[in-house]
Amino acid sequence: MQIRCALVGMPGSGKSTVGRQLAHRAGVPFIDLDHRLEQTLGTTIRSFFEAEGEARFRDIEAQVLADVARQPGGMVLSTGGGAVLRPENREVLRQFGNVLYLRASPEEIFKRVKHDKTRPLLQGGNPMDKLRDLYAQRDHLYRETAHYVIETGRPSVHTLVNMVMMQLEMAHSARGPGDTDGAPTGQ
Repeated sequence: MQIRCALVGMPGSGKSTVGRQLAHRAGVPFIDLDHRLEQTLGTTIRSFFEAEGEARFRDIEAQVLADVARQPGGMVLSTGGGAVLRPENREVLRQFGNVLYLRASPEEIFKRVKHDKTRPLLQGGNPMDKLRDLYAQRDHLYRETAHYVIETGRPSVHTLVNMVMMQLEMAHSARGPGDTDGAPTGQ
């Protein structure tokens, strides 16, 4: 089984951490969209946000996502937390392969990221309020985009990787052995 999946979810939900281990276990490349964006931008996302604004960032994010999605073969793609904000990105992700929403509550995320100064949308003001607002704005978009929701509250990263692998293996079995592109069918 060749895995081709994308991970979506709130900033700090574990997309990069789980994605790296999932890709390693599956023997496929791992692509962190935020890292790819920083390479394209030539600066950090935070610096770009401050200099150019979110709208310009989202334009470039959409282009880089489309470029990555056109690459053939198996891979695990970790998206940025806001990648689902644009309808065209949600469609690109759904066509890319299996999309898994790593769902975590704002309170769980706050525990993980409260000391992280690299997340531009969580800087200034009350980060807990910002996380709650982001969650209220985005949860339905993650659910709309995802084929599967994985709760990330308590399990270890190893357990989460096992949960994702089991979900992908069940999806693969439901499609049949001849379908190896990882794209969902009949959904």
